[in-house]
Amino acid sequence: MKLLAIYFFLLGLSVIAVQAYARAEECIFRKLYGRDADICRGGLEVLYPELGDVGCTYIPKCSQYRKRITKEWNSPYVRYQKADRNKQYVLIMVDPDAPSRANPKYRYWRHWIVINIGGADLKTGRVQGHVLSDYIPPTPPSRSGYHRYQFQIYEQPEYEAISLSTEEKAFSGSWNMENFVYQFRLGAPVASTQFLTANYRD
Repeated sequence: MKLLAIYFFLLGLSVIAVQAYARAEECIFRKLYGRDADICRGGLEVLYPELGDVGCTYIPKCSQYRKRITKEWNSPYVRYQKADRNKQYVLIMVDPDAPSRANPKYRYWRHWIVINIGGADLKTGRVQGHVLSDYIPPTPPSRSGYHRYQFQIYEQPEYEAISLSTEEKAFSGSWNMENFVYQFRLGAPVASTQFLTANYRD
């Protein structure tokens, strides 16, 4: 009887240890790799409360981070410490995986555009400028897998009047980002990054 009690005691300890390990595993911030990591260049940082810089990572499931990034937190700090104080910048945030990475028929889903961002503000992460598209938090549909949320910083050409058309304002999906970049002569981004997250209910 004593051996049986010891057996169940040890079994209970092992179950607790496995559960603790599983919880700890969920909280690991996995870095992106391969092609998903190629966009991470220039030293651009995207900072949310508690998470810190989420650039080039998967958002973990622990502490309800995936729910909080969707439901609770406002727009992140976006910091580019190499910004020139004498220049202005454009920030674009998009989801190229709408409604799913396997079927991105609404690529690019526009999540945020801010123009006229001063270099000094960008150095500190305070995105202050003229908002063309209000911030929409990451909202991947249920059972659609991981979505990439991409952030790109462009130097803003002087005297360029940047705007969205009436049609673009009416719908955030299927946005022709390449045409926007070409139309307003933004060139290549000076820095970019992304993070991946899935629906918090999945």
